[in-house]
Amino acid sequence: MKKTILAAIFLAGFTQASLAQTKPVQVSKVVNAETDFNKLVERKGIKAGFLAVADPEGIVFKPNVVKISEFYSTIDKQPGKLSWQPKVARISANGDLGFTAGPYVYQNGSSEDDKVFGQYVSVWKLDAADNKFKLLIDLGIQHPEPDAEQGTDFKEPDLSKQKAPSKDPFNGKDIIINNDKLLNHSLDLSTLAAYKEFMSPEGRYYFPGFEPIMGTDKVMKFLDNEGVTISAQTINGGRSSSNDLAYSYGTARIKKGNIVNNYNYVRIWEIDPSHKWNLALEIFSTVE
Repeated sequence: MKKTILAAIFLAGFTQASLAQTKPVQVSKVVNAETDFNKLVERKGIKAGFLAVADPEGIVFKPNVVKISEFYSTIDKQPGKLSWQPKVARISANGDLGFTAGPYVYQNGSSEDDKVFGQYVSVWKLDAADNKFKLLIDLGIQHPEPDAEQGTDFKEPDLSKQKAPSKDPFNGKDIIINNDKLLNHSLDLSTLAAYKEFMSPEGRYYFPGFEPIMGTDKVMKFLDNEGVTISAQTINGGRSSSNDLAYSYGTARIKKGNIVNNYNYVRIWEIDPSHKWNLALEIFSTVE
């Protein structure tokens, strides 16, 4: 009888563990991380908020790449009020990588004229030690006050794209970096042709001074109308171990009409059913 009871208990425990392991990852996990970050900044300020959520390898662009911990630990407490809302979010099938994007407002004064509007993109990496997301990359741009509120686009991961983790710990990173370099080479040949080849049909484009542009056709029309040509260099990148979501970043020199400026960029990549990596989002921020 004891053996029967023990067997039943073991089987029940095994079944519960199996269900826990197969429970689908939800995009709300990365959305909640971003929302909690916003609340933390509201309570403790910009400096303390960033230091509290930073991944050990987390970076910001000030204006060049610098670790979050290094930058914010060496500056004075930043004045003003910063608030934002995640409006776009994705998470990898195994939940170790995610990103959010959306509008922010920064106000350093009491007048409405003191408000600065823009968009941010954050990349989040899961800390296996405490099972919490840490901020890996943060980059933002400014644009005029928007006329309408941005719609919400949160999508659950496509589990059909998930793959077994690679046995080569450097393989995933190398694939993304090489893909990023290939896009940069294509940009040297033709800006429009490069985006037509690499951008997802629902890809998002964030450029200083403009609200987000969505869709390959609209992005190409914007680039053509503004006379944009791009020369870019890869710095680094990485991807989820489930091989369905990735990021890369680097520097760029962009000619827009007759004006040439230096920029930082961050790219979000997603894999399609044919195992081709497509550009899901790209943001350029002027180096000032």
